[in-house]
Amino acid sequence: MRTCIAAIVIPAVLATAVAIYVLDSGEEAAATIRVGILHSLTGTMAISEKSVVDATLLAIEEINREGGVLGRLIEPIVLDGKSDWPTFASAAERLIAAEQVAVVFGCWTSASRKTVKPVFERHDHLLFYPVQYEGLEQSANIVYTGATPNQQIIPAVTWCFDNLGRTFFLVGSDYVFPRTANAIIRHRVEALGGEIVGEEYAPLGDSDFRSAVQAIQRSKPDVILNTINGDSNVAFFRELRLAGITPDRTPTLSFSIAENELRVLGAEGVVGDYACWNYFQSVATEENGAFIASFRREYGADRVVDDPMEAAYLGVHIWAQGVRDAGTADVVQVRQAIPGQSYDAPQGLVHIDGDNRHTWKRVRVGKIREDGQFDVVWDSGKAVRPMPFPAYRSRAEWDRFLQDLYRGWGGSWANSGKG
Repeated sequence: MRTCIAAIVIPAVLATAVAIYVLDSGEEAAATIRVGILHSLTGTMAISEKSVVDATLLAIEEINREGGVLGRLIEPIVLDGKSDWPTFASAAERLIAAEQVAVVFGCWTSASRKTVKPVFERHDHLLFYPVQYEGLEQSANIVYTGATPNQQIIPAVTWCFDNLGRTFFLVGSDYVFPRTANAIIRHRVEALGGEIVGEEYAPLGDSDFRSAVQAIQRSKPDVILNTINGDSNVAFFRELRLAGITPDRTPTLSFSIAENELRVLGAEGVVGDYACWNYFQSVATEENGAFIASFRREYGADRVVDDPMEAAYLGVHIWAQGVRDAGTADVVQVRQAIPGQSYDAPQGLVHIDGDNRHTWKRVRVGKIREDGQFDVVWDSGKAVRPMPFPAYRSRAEWDRFLQDLYRGWGGSWANSGKG
């Protein structure tokens, strides 16, 4: 049974386009399982999130080609979060209450995730979140298929210290992920005997990094650790190169730049810099070869895949396994069936931790090549257990840290840049 995608516009406050699967056979909508996809298709984060939607839809299409789940096709409803946290919350409410989806796959920034988290908990619903993040969170209503700090941030700092240098400059977007990541980085650097020589932030979407780069020039770090998100990275790296800061002299390791962002940045400007992820397109597994081929058949031979796309893709397949095991798409029963699930993902075998609903994953550091791909220069060699709460502070202390950020931004998880 073939399916096709049609776009319709729902007249609502969000005014967002919705992609749905239409059954060619004329079966009634009740035969489908409706799922939500919630990402930024516009705004500063669209550079990263549009392709995550594509990977999510690919997994759904693959499952539908095999007959769906429990004999029912999956019907995706796609809403645009518009890189705006209140819009994410409103869209989550709409997907759950009005569209009555069985699950939502979505969010990139931690600001968007933290804004929708109370919505999912209030409705006792289910969100699959596909992006590496700062940790300090655990919810029965969220499955985290991206990395925790000990699966990206901490090993990356250790690798840099061992291989690139001992002094670090931190630059990031001004919201909860970079602020928290850099607190964790600072502790790790100091524990290793290194030094943080500077720290600068800019609001999401900002394009003026002159003062940050001037501070980098003055402090002369061995390594720049970059937690900038979205299209601001284009402006940041342009400013670095204008200042003569190049990877051969002062390498940058990024935590939110992958193959997809390099298509926009232009790999030629960042060759020799680094990133730390759990997955790179260059990973040599049979499952990865099949994933890349399937994605390119659907979206074109010039397209690339990256870590958040792969994490979104595997999340759909894990959810489908949970539906099969539960024998129903009922949210509560599926949620109970997810912990303990394993899947042969493109990155390698992954496993959903039974205690914290995060994902066991390998860790990799990659060096950017001229073709926009990464040479893997370090690999953890096996899946690393997710630990969302770094143990050097108590959970109560981490909660106070987060609440201080939230209050400091006027009851938001990001600095608006106003005032």
